[in-house]
Amino acid sequence: MILNLDPEFCPLPATKEIQFESFTFAGGEPHIKISSDLSDISEVHISHRLRSFNDIGLLLLATDALRRAGINSIKAILPYMPAARQDRLMIAGEPLSIKVVADLLNYCRFDSIRLFDVHSDVAPALLDNCDVTSNHLFVDQVVDALPPSLMLVSPDGGALKKNGRLASHLKSYEVLACSKSRDVSTGALSGFEVPLENMEGRDCLIVDDICDGGGTFIGLAQELRKKNAGKLYLAVSHGIFSKGLDVLKEHFELIFSTDSFSTIDSDEQFKQIKLIAGQTL
Repeated sequence: MILNLDPEFCPLPATKEIQFESFTFAGGEPHIKISSDLSDISEVHISHRLRSFNDIGLLLLATDALRRAGINSIKAILPYMPAARQDRLMIAGEPLSIKVVADLLNYCRFDSIRLFDVHSDVAPALLDNCDVTSNHLFVDQVVDALPPSLMLVSPDGGALKKNGRLASHLKSYEVLACSKSRDVSTGALSGFEVPLENMEGRDCLIVDDICDGGGTFIGLAQELRKKNAGKLYLAVSHGIFSKGLDVLKEHFELIFSTDSFSTIDSDEQFKQIKLIAGQTL
């Protein structure tokens, strides 16, 4: 059985779902009450899209409720890892947020934690019994929907290693390694660089793990245009899109993402691919 704490995210669609009620007390505390009979169940999957500390709190409480119902084996499917980008100390006085979140998840004593295209190797190193699914099956579906002879574009050094592995998986795609500069005190981006002087009209697919406001991809798209790139496409595993999709649609023919963070209706310029175990997850 599976307990899908976010009913819009169902990574095991053929698995019977555990029924529950959840709400938030007036004081701000999340609460859950499981209504399914679990008397003959020994193993449960639990899934959630962790977008806030309240989401983490609900996951902790739900896990405790399952333990108290006699469930000994619990496997978590948590596609988006909170604080994955806060995986190093950049400025004095800041926390190591990824360690805090990992400690909370380890408290649950999951038999396994499945993450999707995690930002760096730090999170799986901190988590107990962690398995990471790459973005390969997701990007397989993306390139199937696009014209051939694309060039894969890595937006910065952080994405280059993963995009190299992706190119090996896809076998017939060249990777263009681009770069940028970021002011760690303000987050401001600058200095976008494309190493080719003339892209000669080549269509490009930018691949990365997270799109928050989209500044990296807008800045890179502008630089690629200056270098005579053809059509531009964007594929991001985790679409936060905090400034909306319209700011990105001005620069990209098509934008692809998964439902790891939220559910968004597809349209002519945006396609969302569901994360389903055995297909993309």
